[in-house]
Amino acid sequence: MAKGEQIVCSAEEYFQERGPTVKFSHLHYFVQETRFCRKIDPEKCILKDVSGIMRPGMNAIMGATGSGKTSLLDVLAGRKDPAGLRIGSVLVDGRAVTSELRLSSAYVVQDDILMGTLTVKENLLFSANLRLNPKLYTTTDKHSRVAAIIQDLGLADCANTKIGTEFLRGVSGGERKRCSIGMELITSPSLLFLDEPTTGLDSNTANCIINLLHKLSRRGKTVIFSIHQPRYSIFKQFDHLTLMHKGEVVYAGAADYALDYFTNLGYQIDAFNNPADFFMDITNGEIIISHYLFFCTTFCSFMLLCLSTAECQNELATKYQESELCQKVLEELNHMNQRTDGEVKSHDEAAKYATSFLYQMRVVCNRTMLNILRNPQTSYAQLALNIFFAILVGLIYYQIPMTLPEALQNRYCMSGAFFFLIINMVFGNLSAVELFIKERAIFIHENSSGYYRTSVYFLSKIFADLLPNRIIPIIVFSAIAYYMMGLKPAFEAFVCFALTMCLVSLAGVSLAFLVSASVSSFAMANILIALPFVFMMVFGGYLVNLNAMLSWLSWLKWISIFRYGLDATFINELKGQLFYNNGTILPGEIFLKAQGIDYSMWGFWQNQVALLGIITVCMFLAYVQLRRINRWK
Repeated sequence: MAKGEQIVCSAEEYFQERGPTVKFSHLHYFVQETRFCRKIDPEKCILKDVSGIMRPGMNAIMGATGSGKTSLLDVLAGRKDPAGLRIGSVLVDGRAVTSELRLSSAYVVQDDILMGTLTVKENLLFSANLRLNPKLYTTTDKHSRVAAIIQDLGLADCANTKIGTEFLRGVSGGERKRCSIGMELITSPSLLFLDEPTTGLDSNTANCIINLLHKLSRRGKTVIFSIHQPRYSIFKQFDHLTLMHKGEVVYAGAADYALDYFTNLGYQIDAFNNPADFFMDITNGEIIISHYLFFCTTFCSFMLLCLSTAECQNELATKYQESELCQKVLEELNHMNQRTDGEVKSHDEAAKYATSFLYQMRVVCNRTMLNILRNPQTSYAQLALNIFFAILVGLIYYQIPMTLPEALQNRYCMSGAFFFLIINMVFGNLSAVELFIKERAIFIHENSSGYYRTSVYFLSKIFADLLPNRIIPIIVFSAIAYYMMGLKPAFEAFVCFALTMCLVSLAGVSLAFLVSASVSSFAMANILIALPFVFMMVFGGYLVNLNAMLSWLSWLKWISIFRYGLDATFINELKGQLFYNNGTILPGEIFLKAQGIDYSMWGFWQNQVALLGIITVCMFLAYVQLRRINRWK
């Protein structure tokens, strides 16, 4: 019994830690739109002299769209580019916001970012395995904590249900949101940030989510969230309210005092009106319009009304800054800053991860493999397409004869067949261009939250996705097409042929990886991947005579995947091959020499090395691009 109680305590300890106090003073945050590394617009001020204190409990940041509430939330959570924060500071229990602090807190994004092919329990276990130190938590402890979170979040009925994808029906929106929150509760965070947790949910589900957050706040956690326009049952659960408009604070204080504050300013709420709607009407100027229209009857008075309406929002921010409520906050901030001056703790070292590199590789690779097995639209279709295409090519070039003129027609001019094969190897892997784009949001969120290293995610795609999903279908394709075409019967020749096909395919995939890691939209990726493939095809040696090419264009042949693939297949098939014509024996080297192909001892392998070099360079650049992805969301 005692042992069982000990396990329950271990699983429930995420309820015990007292939340920190978040202090922020005189925040001025600017953004500037850039395109192709060039600044194209002047700087825009998103936050203007924002100050406040948020303590353990329910801290709501409310405002209309574009009011700056999400920007303020991201600045507090350390998820905005620090270059944009020109003035001001954010302290969490006297510590500056650093990457280490971001990893110890929790952040739930607005759009639920979950692996759709995994169940609710599997997603939670993925978070537990990567974010809980295996030296401190056994497998039993992790499962116990996941079970406790599932029970507390009311996810028991859907624990073994997949989240869902565009092809797979899954859990409801409320269950997805609760699962997203559960993913962050795994680390027992005392500080929880949420970006509009009720967006896209019906009123009843939204109320359930806020009730859940309210329960967490009553267990000592500091819950800070942005919200648009909540209903009254949700609003009355707020402890602290920060009301924003156009980057400025128009009210910050106790939520239950907000109505009195605006009433003292001269605003009157209508009977049965929701206070949250009332506050939004005030910031939008609608309350002022209704009062003035009651008294104004002349056109001139109406024009004065429009002028005062346009200026009322700025006056709200000014009135708050001049209010006694704001002065008390600023005095408390100054007092705290003086008391902690010189004692602010800041850690500049790189953020640490809870698990080792190899442990992360095992967990992430397992998830990648599971995702492939449960998402057969790409993997199985890739294999089926290669089998179909191999049979088609084998039937077209079935058992090519060794006698002339048939051999001359089919082998000397079989560059069309080999060119056909190379095109299939390159363009058949265009689906790889969606890999990083499709999971871009998941990668950014999990990497920023300290789930795993960038290198782990990249290598997991190579070992668990690229190799089995690309290599196996190519080997099957090579085996079918090679022997149906009646190419060299020697097994070594088949191995060299299959190796060439695999390297050509991987070269195409690596270029697709580079494009996928560099852009965020499928449309742009398709354009960027098509252009180099077309140039490589033109300068591959089949469509254009490379020896007769203009000198200033000749260098393009050295970066053509098609050229190296064609040369390697020609050498592998024609070198040492003998053709017969009325008793005359002609060696295959005659055809290679006519094509200007180096068929020396190292002629074949230098093409393999060149393909391997293209793969290495593109993969390295793809990894660099992954590391350069903008994580300041």
